[in-house]
Amino acid sequence: MIVLDLSCDREHRFEAWFASSEAFEHQLAAGLVSCPQCGSGSIRRLPSAPYVQTSSHSAPAAPPAPDPQAIARRLIEALRQAASQSEDVGERFAEEARRIHHGDAEERPIRGQAKTAEMIELMEEGIPVLPVPPDKEDLH
Repeated sequence: MIVLDLSCDREHRFEAWFASSEAFEHQLAAGLVSCPQCGSGSIRRLPSAPYVQTSSHSAPAAPPAPDPQAIARRLIEALRQAASQSEDVGERFAEEARRIHHGDAEERPIRGQAKTAEMIELMEEGIPVLPVPPDKEDLH
């Protein structure tokens, strides 16, 4: 595993873990790397100093293993935060997502409801969609 220093086009700096430099390049090319702060997909790798072991006693301590539940909680919270800053188009979600994708409507973040079949169709058309779990207050 390697930890890379990254930055988005809005100069938000963050770290990310990858299996290798090649894994990072592959994920970046596939559009799978985005800024956790603003969601931008324009990411660049920042220079970082390599670790050089000078003696057997100078090896750095291994970082603590990431807590999957904590990561999931942070991810869901970030998704909810992003959703709260988007326009709610309700049941017109699939239609409006297509209009935006085809340039027939202003590009903007939207949220709404869509059936599973509609979401699959959108993804097959190359329109990125992401289900966001409802907040606890939205469940009642």
